[in-house]
Amino acid sequence: MSQDGAGVDLETSLGYLLKEASSALRSAMEGVLRPLGMSVTHYSCLELLAQRPGLSNSELARGTFVTRQTMNVLLQALERDGYVTRPAEAPFGKVLPAELTPSGRRSLEKATAAVRSVEVRMLAGMTEAEQSGAFRILQSMVRSLRDGNDGV
Repeated sequence: MSQDGAGVDLETSLGYLLKEASSALRSAMEGVLRPLGMSVTHYSCLELLAQRPGLSNSELARGTFVTRQTMNVLLQALERDGYVTRPAEAPFGKVLPAELTPSGRRSLEKATAAVRSVEVRMLAGMTEAEQSGAFRILQSMVRSLRDGNDGV
């Protein structure tokens, strides 16, 4: 709470600090990805497909924190630009699983190196023990929020 008892004290709020860190990270990532012709969402989609080939539009949308409609537009652009392929017809149901093309993999390699450099810069002032601790703490926060634990 702020000193007057109303609202959130932005100087001491962990939530606000997390949002600030998230915004700074996204801005730094956009900065290194822009020269490669990518956005963070574009990169995230390619990275997910590299690690989990065949994900559906809905699964990719959840993994990149965008709507299904936004992901569908992105996938169409990635397919048009030769980064991903999807079958003309769904092998079963309505799902059109996407996979990276060789061009998509080459583009992802460059983007991954750029994003890795941002993460290295972000963690430069922390020891390995501090990084591990921060990782565990953030995982715990995510779990608590996803479990619906509002602390009340």
